[in-house]
Amino acid sequence: MQKGLAGIRVLDFSDQIAGPYCSKLLVDGGAEVIKVESRDGDSMRRWSATSADLGGNDSALFSFLNAGKQSVVGSAADPRVEALLREADLVIFAHGLESDTGERLDATGLRAAHPSLVVLSITPYGLTGPWADRRATEFTLQAESGSIGMRGLMGKEPFQAGGRISEWAAGVYGAVAALPAVFHARGRGQGELIDLSILEVANTVYTNFSETMNRLMNGSPENPEHAFLAQSVETPSIEPTADGYVGFCTNAQQQFSDFLLLIERPDLREDEQLAQFAGRLMRFDEWNEIMRSFLLKKTTAEIIEFASLLRIPVAPICNGETVQSHEQLTARGVFGPDAEGRFVRPRRPYRIDDADPPPPQPAPRLGAHTHSATFTQKEGEPEARRAGRGALPADNPLENCRGALPADNPLTRASTDSLPLAGLRVLDLTAWWAGPAATHMLANFGAEVIRVESAKRPDGLRMVGGMMAANYDEWWETSTHFLHVNTNKLDITLDLTTPKGRELVEKLIVKCDAIVENFTPRVLGNFGLGWERVKELNPKALMMRMPAFGLSGPWRDNTGFAQTMEQLSGLAWVTGHPGDQPRIPRGPCDPLAGMHAAVAFLVALAERSATGHGHHVESTMVESALNVAAEQVIEWSAYGSLLQRDGNRSPLAAPQGLYPCAGGQPGAEKWLALSVATEPQWRALCKALGDPEWARDSALETRAGRRVAHDAIDERLHDWTCRRERAAIVDELRALGIPASEVADPCRLLQTNPQFQARGYFETPEHPVVGAMPLPSLPFRYASIDHWLRTPAATIGQHNERVLCGILGLSPDELRDLEAEGVIGTRPEGL
Repeated sequence: MQKGLAGIRVLDFSDQIAGPYCSKLLVDGGAEVIKVESRDGDSMRRWSATSADLGGNDSALFSFLNAGKQSVVGSAADPRVEALLREADLVIFAHGLESDTGERLDATGLRAAHPSLVVLSITPYGLTGPWADRRATEFTLQAESGSIGMRGLMGKEPFQAGGRISEWAAGVYGAVAALPAVFHARGRGQGELIDLSILEVANTVYTNFSETMNRLMNGSPENPEHAFLAQSVETPSIEPTADGYVGFCTNAQQQFSDFLLLIERPDLREDEQLAQFAGRLMRFDEWNEIMRSFLLKKTTAEIIEFASLLRIPVAPICNGETVQSHEQLTARGVFGPDAEGRFVRPRRPYRIDDADPPPPQPAPRLGAHTHSATFTQKEGEPEARRAGRGALPADNPLENCRGALPADNPLTRASTDSLPLAGLRVLDLTAWWAGPAATHMLANFGAEVIRVESAKRPDGLRMVGGMMAANYDEWWETSTHFLHVNTNKLDITLDLTTPKGRELVEKLIVKCDAIVENFTPRVLGNFGLGWERVKELNPKALMMRMPAFGLSGPWRDNTGFAQTMEQLSGLAWVTGHPGDQPRIPRGPCDPLAGMHAAVAFLVALAERSATGHGHHVESTMVESALNVAAEQVIEWSAYGSLLQRDGNRSPLAAPQGLYPCAGGQPGAEKWLALSVATEPQWRALCKALGDPEWARDSALETRAGRRVAHDAIDERLHDWTCRRERAAIVDELRALGIPASEVADPCRLLQTNPQFQARGYFETPEHPVVGAMPLPSLPFRYASIDHWLRTPAATIGQHNERVLCGILGLSPDELRDLEAEGVIGTRPEGL
């Protein structure tokens, strides 16, 4: 029986998706969660994207998000809830989206009244800054974050990412933010206020760091003159076949070369323009014809078989119905019934010590525990804690990590001593984005993270810097993604194909608290570094593995990237215009996989505190994506309804869409993002329009009626917006309380977004190659932490001496010998 987060007590005042998904992740890890609701209850109880008649039941999506929780009807001012507050470790509240009805709490006052309490606030813009009180929807947040502005066919209307990903992502970022603070509070008795912004989450997961990338490609970080990055779609990506669609990903040059072999055009390997993403966009129609002349003659299954043999990332394009029968997911038992047998849902996206998670518990009926809700008292717990949050028990999971860093260790940085994960040492064997994103979060919280690369085969994410080769001699140090996800880490090189390289990595395993890797499963086995060997070397070590598809099943050794997960999970199925093919959201599944893995790691860390020995964690990319896409499977299995692409529209708001404003040009429109979520907002919009006769139709008084008449309303709105300046429309509609925003240029957010500026979302570490370069930090703030990015991403092998000599005790002569033999290096071999 895994203990995980047992004993952590959570009071959740939120509704809809972000807050409840955060607390669901904590329940999945073993925490106790009491949900505090109004008399009407969480609005999600009555919500379905496809079904108007729920048969008197709570919605299936609500039941998924709130399984295993208790429900109390009340408010923070009620004596019974106040008593629960005194016992809680963590309070969650989330409000501000137009669909939210959760209680608005005074976060500052709550912290003052309960100093050892951790308070997590999830709001559209954060608690501070000039936009803090703005109302928003998922759609307007995507517009303001830069997400919509980078996604779409050139010259066509851009489109949102489907599936409310920002809200799900805010939930998992919230869980990652909260757990270290709770551990810290339990160890030191000092709580924390965590201020999470969904806007910043959207920028992090959607925009691929376009602000930084544009500056690097311009070669002028101080004053970039123009944007190189326009809206686009990836290619090859989702492509039509003889019987449907298939999805590809060619992030690496070798993958594209192999793709040309797949479509029987190896002659094109000499075409330098087609070898570049920008070149394929310039010849988009020609390139599509080249691909389709082969792909349309083959079935999806045939193409997947051929591509898998060539180790090209590939997947079918699944939806809420078809994903349930995918051979890998059925072999691993990913889907199962909810506690009441009403619908099918994905299990939690990680496994500890090869054990399946426990079966789901039912979701509570509204107010089922109003008079009985209580937190379980732990054996031996001081009464002072239950009576008024007195002395905290000494159960901080980090206590078992302190031995890794002796008091006189010269590597201990004084600047990290007060951070929640200070004292934890992690060996980072990850590459690309998802794995490094997980370890990056650990490093931000104070863990000493030691990245291991090879000078013969550097991290593929590092080599993406080739796009900046025209501006930087050491271009392998300029990859935007690498610069972001590897701040606050050390970097060494070891060639693990050599006996000496493997010997040194084994010595490092002995010195570390945890090992994290995201190779395909066969790789570590080939190096003799499986879990049994790690456990033999260091019985207390955690080992977290992050395979694309899992450590078992027929797709075990298939390669997968974020795009692959978006294609398979259904997220691509609901992204794009109705008359077009599915399109990938472009990127969010990498950070989402990283954050779900970070949650799994923190649960395992707590488990180690309880057991005293190490644990094996398996956190898969695909199952993380399936949890975020859960609504599709749930709607299909509960109501027989298949969610579809809806362009820029949504069942949450009507009218909702993009509307061209004055001053734009064909292909360079100035788009207004408008999202009318409530009836008062509709009446306010009618007032702004001059109360026209057509808007007085009684059928338009409800959102459902406006959804039916959406085309006619859009035509009227287009006529109104195209004659007016966008900034004036935004100001007017915002003053009336209507969510309306410009579609922001993702390359100009630092200069144009006052909310990002006020909150210090971008930080500027000084890098030895690219200099002072603005980077997004984290999408949340701790009240006790001034900034997150303490040190820039390391250059390749920058800390060879510091780690190999300082930790392993090698002599300078031994270090020189290793470099002469090619075991270590400080420059990619062959460049």
